[in-house]
Amino acid sequence: MQTQLIDACGLHYQSLNAYIRKAAGNGFQHYTLRNVNGQRFIGAGLSRSIRITIHGTPGNNLAAMLDGAHIEVFGNAQDGVGNTMNDGRVIIHGNASDTVGYGMRGGEIYIRGRVGCRVGIHMKAGLEKSPVIVVGGSAGDFLGEYMAGGCIVLLGENLTPAESVGKYIGTGMHGGTIYIRGEVPRDRLSQEVKVEYVRFEEDVKLQECLEPFAKAFAETFRFTEAFSKITPVGHRPFGSLYAH
Repeated sequence: MQTQLIDACGLHYQSLNAYIRKAAGNGFQHYTLRNVNGQRFIGAGLSRSIRITIHGTPGNNLAAMLDGAHIEVFGNAQDGVGNTMNDGRVIIHGNASDTVGYGMRGGEIYIRGRVGCRVGIHMKAGLEKSPVIVVGGSAGDFLGEYMAGGCIVLLGENLTPAESVGKYIGTGMHGGTIYIRGEVPRDRLSQEVKVEYVRFEEDVKLQECLEPFAKAFAETFRFTEAFSKITPVGHRPFGSLYAH
């Protein structure tokens, strides 16, 4: 596999992305980007044949509309990681900000650190695709807002459940599953969801989500506490607000 090394220092985001697309047309499938500092839309719309390794901090909408490529970030990321992502994998060895996985409908996002608010908003699943987001640290308010499908796992490493997640979990949620390690305080949950408690070793779906996360970060997990498994109460959370 040919590898293209790109120094992004001082490059405008449009120039950087144009350079990546041009190199892809010349047969390069693996890119190593160094000195990335806020350039937006890196990897937007790239297909399954492309692999990008990023050193630095990519800007908003990293991997937007990603369609099968593999992106790994050795650093932090800003807002909108995986915006409307369709397929592929994003691995972040740091933190990410708000709206991770906005409208995501396929693929996987693994974040070793913490994330901001509205992670997984409008996530959905369909046909043969079911998106996955796994976060090693904490998450802000409105986790899984309007979620319609897929799976979110929040590990909250070295934190209590009250410390690991914000308020309004699953507001408007009408599909999918959220797993949070430990017993989440009831006042953090929206009225549109229900919760049950499951053991890691007893939940195959949870195991399937965490196995590639552990592999991506060379981790070994041993969970002694149960997970809060959060699912929607119904499929029309606001149906009573409409006349028909």
